[in-house]
Amino acid sequence: MRIILLGPPGSGKGTQAQLLVQRYGIVQLSTGEMLRAAVAAGTPVGLKAKEIMASGGLVPDEVVVGIISDRIDQPDARNGFILDGFPRTVPQAEALDELLKQKHLKLDAVIELRVNESALLNRVETRVAQMRERGEEVRVDDTPEVLTKRLASYRSQTEPLIHYYSERRKLSTIDGMMAIDEVTRAIHRQLLALGAVEPKTHSRSAAKTAPAKKAKAAKKSAEKPAKAAKKATKSAKAAKKTVKKAVKGPKKAAKKTAKKAAKTTARKAVKKGAKKSAKKVTKKRAKR
Repeated sequence: MRIILLGPPGSGKGTQAQLLVQRYGIVQLSTGEMLRAAVAAGTPVGLKAKEIMASGGLVPDEVVVGIISDRIDQPDARNGFILDGFPRTVPQAEALDELLKQKHLKLDAVIELRVNESALLNRVETRVAQMRERGEEVRVDDTPEVLTKRLASYRSQTEPLIHYYSERRKLSTIDGMMAIDEVTRAIHRQLLALGAVEPKTHSRSAAKTAPAKKAKAAKKSAEKPAKAAKKATKSAKAAKKTVKKAVKGPKKAAKKTAKKAAKTTARKAVKKGAKKSAKKVTKKRAKR
């Protein structure tokens, strides 16, 4: 993901850049820091920049573009980067487009943080007044006067970039006056809509798993009454069997008793009959 954040001083570009770095694992490329690093490293472009700065001149666009070119070739920039402080003018934007084209890379998005300048000035005035009341030192570049000059410079130099990127359908405008977390969410939604970033793997998994989990839970909930009914049916059957056994038990016992009694009676009858027959025979013999 390769993006540019545009917006006047005080619009929150620095804050949002850091949050994007943390969220997407990309690097923030600040022209000032890159220049200092190139000079310290003694690269050919850095040495050229050092010579120009030593003479009090402004580093030309081609030198800055050369430093950016070296920087985005480094391993940590492979996942993407946010350009901070560059481009500031349309010629710089054109030079950046040419550089990315040569490297077969594309700019994914340009996010403009639009703010109310009057509200920004009021914020600075309030902050400065509060700092003075507390006896704190106010930074020279953090005053309404300095901010007014910087805003005028932004309007004349950088604002034309809004039209430049809008024509190329790269520009997305977000209300920079919202709370920090709201601005962050709005940027994320915009990057997703542009296809500049994909949802994280765990987010995709969560998105896939969530409906599955819901379906599973719904299935379980639906199965619960069926299971309960099945269990109730089983319990009813078991109860029926128990009752049947309970009823059958006495019947069986009674039948057994009756059978036994019948057998006993039959035996007695046979015995009695046999005795009577024997008696009769004895009497007949006695008469003879």
